[in-house]
Amino acid sequence: MQAGIIGLPNVGKSTLFNALTRSHKAEAANYPFCTIEPNVGVVTVPDERLDWLAVMAKPEKIVPATIEFVDIAGLVAGASKGEGLGNKFLANIREVDAVVHVVRCFENDDIVHTAGSIDPVRDIGIIETELILADIQSLERQLETNQRKAKGQDKDAIANVDLISRLIPFLNQGQSANLFPVKDEEEKKRLDHLFLLSAKSVLYACNVAEDDLLDISGNKFVAAVRDYVSKHRNSGIAVICSKLEEELGEMTPAEGREFLQSMGVADSGVSSLIKATYDLLGLASFLTEGPKEVRAWTFHKGMSAPQCSAVIHTDFEKNFIKAEVVSYEDLKAAGTVAKAREAGKYRIEGKEYEMQDGDVVVFKVNC
Repeated sequence: MQAGIIGLPNVGKSTLFNALTRSHKAEAANYPFCTIEPNVGVVTVPDERLDWLAVMAKPEKIVPATIEFVDIAGLVAGASKGEGLGNKFLANIREVDAVVHVVRCFENDDIVHTAGSIDPVRDIGIIETELILADIQSLERQLETNQRKAKGQDKDAIANVDLISRLIPFLNQGQSANLFPVKDEEEKKRLDHLFLLSAKSVLYACNVAEDDLLDISGNKFVAAVRDYVSKHRNSGIAVICSKLEEELGEMTPAEGREFLQSMGVADSGVSSLIKATYDLLGLASFLTEGPKEVRAWTFHKGMSAPQCSAVIHTDFEKNFIKAEVVSYEDLKAAGTVAKAREAGKYRIEGKEYEMQDGDVVVFKVNC
């Protein structure tokens, strides 16, 4: 699945993308629209659980989970009417599964801001307004199409007309589609099939200066974003310093840890952002361990044990018998697989079991 990195021009999107992917695929320059074509990169999901399992199992290799990030061109006011790279930008957003919205939360006279001043809440409003306006245009077209079909008593079209007729006034109030109160699960699925830009889950990434990392509480811009999101949006926030993270990308992991320690910073903001994005996409990991490999397998939250077994091999789902499961926490507390079994921490789960993040599992299949 893909997470799109969006924001106004010159807020640090491409620098963040380069830090995430440990590459220089995205041009980062001090002028608007230095990114035109979207850059795509595969990013490893940090998972300390794999390190402990590897110490226990001594595998030949460790295979972490991955997700894709897409660096999308900066958006400006009027994008919904074609301003800047508007139509192209909006089409790129439509193709991703969730959005990381980068907002600039630092002052630097040497770095141009297209609006002339630093105001992250205003910047968020500019982007969200353009997404909402584009959605209204899309819904008006879809409403006309469904109204014609509804005259022929098409039940699906009638339901769509009812939903869209309530959605348009909601969006016209400046509310994004991901806040729309659906009636039930069926209507949620119907909303998903409208393919609205503002319906996508969002994580706000506050891009700060290096000095702010020691005490984020002193950054008035981050405080303003937190206040706005808590009152108006059902979203999460991550704090990162794109420039610092890009520098860390040039170092080995050991050098990076030493550098952060010298600054008095405990952890990488990018590490936390990747984990938060993984969760934003509705993803989780079950784990397997053995002498050949220790691996994190990606699954969608809510998947059953048979469905998760198909992540390893498609034939496993139809031949599923059972799953031997122990939570990572229970296994670590026991110290070894044998001790976890002796303590009765291993469970036998059947076809109805819903897999949980951090489950260490062995699937039994009839092959």
